[in-house]
Amino acid sequence: MTRRGKVITAVAVVAIVAGVITLAAFKRGDKAVEVRLEKVQKRDLTAYVTASGQVQPHTKVDVASDVSGRIVKLSVKEGDMVTKGQFLLQIDPSTYQADVQREAAAVASARADLARAKANLDQSANSYRRSSEIVKTNAALISAEEVEKLKTTVEVNTALFQAAQHQVDQNNAALRNSNSQLAKTTIQAPMNGRVTRLNVQQGETAVPGTFSKDQALLLTISDMTVLETKVKVDETDVARLHVGDTAQVLIDAFPDTTFRGKVTEIAHSSVSAGTTPTASSDQAVDYEVRVQLLNPPIDTRPDFSATAKIVWDSRKAVLSIPIIALTVREHEANENRDSAAIVLGKKATKDISQKDVEGVFVVGKNSKVTFRPVKVGIPGEEYFEVLSGLQEGETVVAGSYQAIRTLHDSTAVKEVKKDDKKKEAKA
Repeated sequence: MTRRGKVITAVAVVAIVAGVITLAAFKRGDKAVEVRLEKVQKRDLTAYVTASGQVQPHTKVDVASDVSGRIVKLSVKEGDMVTKGQFLLQIDPSTYQADVQREAAAVASARADLARAKANLDQSANSYRRSSEIVKTNAALISAEEVEKLKTTVEVNTALFQAAQHQVDQNNAALRNSNSQLAKTTIQAPMNGRVTRLNVQQGETAVPGTFSKDQALLLTISDMTVLETKVKVDETDVARLHVGDTAQVLIDAFPDTTFRGKVTEIAHSSVSAGTTPTASSDQAVDYEVRVQLLNPPIDTRPDFSATAKIVWDSRKAVLSIPIIALTVREHEANENRDSAAIVLGKKATKDISQKDVEGVFVVGKNSKVTFRPVKVGIPGEEYFEVLSGLQEGETVVAGSYQAIRTLHDSTAVKEVKKDDKKKEAKA
């Protein structure tokens, strides 16, 4: 069959299908579709973004080891409250004490060498001074060569004295370093807080974090007085948020309590930034948002699961319609072209220049519906703000979703009974 013949056949099939649908509609007569109805009226609306995450302290310190050695004393356990400067644990100091003693002895020896070099310098300087005075009185008594030797001796002893001074400085620096290493064997609390993680036990070996920070981690101290929830917000929602936005936080561990919060920080890079890109371009991109808890519970622990409802806008007494009432009517040209393409077994493509129209089905006095385009504003929990297209008091179809999909202009509808609403809700 030629391409022209295929097209003619396709058009015929479409005509037959349309005829069957029309005939079926004619046979149904004026059978009304059961729907839920609702009046367009004014309501208070609150728009928010919901995101989940975990509760974390705003300030916490990971205490790591800078020296290696066996832990000989551990004075805290997980959950203990500590104050800044409080003793936490002791790493075996014997090796570092020996280093301090060795460096102290080296300093004493260097100081003795410095004293000897100072004495030699003074002696040679005095000899050169006396010889110079004698030469001024009687040049024949001491030869010029002897005076030159005395001068050279002074210069040599000066250099030796300076080298001895530098050796003392070097040994003092080594002693300070040894003392510093010895001091690091005693671990003290860097801040007030609670020990929220303890990774070691007495008798274990502490290692410095030269290559691995996690391996060197001894314990974590957290300030539990200021808590925040770190949530991941989708890229489509994060642009609506601002620092200072209020939030309601639900913590899974406290299901009967709602906590107040505010946005304190919004990340400028996604949580996946810096990772290896995936082959899929549809991967969701999330941004980390920090919500500080204004009334944190006393028994909160790090990593508690939480959900934050961040309010980004609100309206008072605005016209509104149920969210489920808003539907989309595609452009007719798209619908006809898609139908023909399906018959021909081809994939339908949508012309992005022809936008879909959002609207609702308005119920007239004759109980028949008419599709009317509307412009909506912020979304509430169950309702959309209406900016234009509807008047207060008009009746719109508010469900069910399946019923709305079957509606067309002039379709007769009837309101579902209250008992049927309950049955539908249970289903």
